Amino acid sequence: VWIFGYGSLVWRPGFEFTSRKVGFIRGYSRRFWQGDTFHRGSERMLQHPVTTLLFHFQACTWGVAYEVRGEQIAASLQYLNMREAVLGGYVTKLVKFHPQEKDAEEPILALVYIATPQNPSYLGPASEEDIAAQILVSSGCAGHNIEYLLRLADFMRYFCPQAEDKHLFSIEEALTSILPCLYYTEESPEET
Repeated sequence: VWIFGYGSLVWRPGFEFTSRKVGFIRGYSRRFWQGDTFHRGSERMLQHPVTTLLFHFQACTWGVAYEVRGEQIAASLQYLNMREAVLGGYVTKLVKFHPQEKDAEEPILALVYIATPQNPSYLGPASEEDIAAQILVSSGCAGHNIEYLLRLADFMRYFCPQAEDKHLFSIEEALTSILPCLYYTEESPEET
């Protein structure tokens, strides 16, 4: 079984796997439109955005597919059902995953978790500036939401440099304009 991750699963799957591949799925775009009251937020916060996928015919979303085999299958699906469905409000879909590898022949069928507007934690559209401001004040048992955003942006930058994700990078840019101290240059203090 293959499982596709496009949010925190790209760096913190939380389950054992046999192999992993970087690649993309078509027909969806990543959006910070899902609320999280557990991993990256709390019940007392009104908005705490994490990613979901929005159906968009011409788009593609980059991430990581994990292959699970044998005993890993039941354990990973049980873990993800709790993490994504019970605590997160996501539903499971089957998608075609296209590995980044040049010698990959056919797409791989993979499970993906997607939050829909029908779940109570769905936040829906907002400006990148508003989402960045929400991320700035959100944290939960898995850590601060800033980490979620920055690790996802770093993953895209280093593993998928050819891919575009305007939504993600616009939110990152909006966050750095709020907190410019998050980033530093490699110049020494004397040079700045």
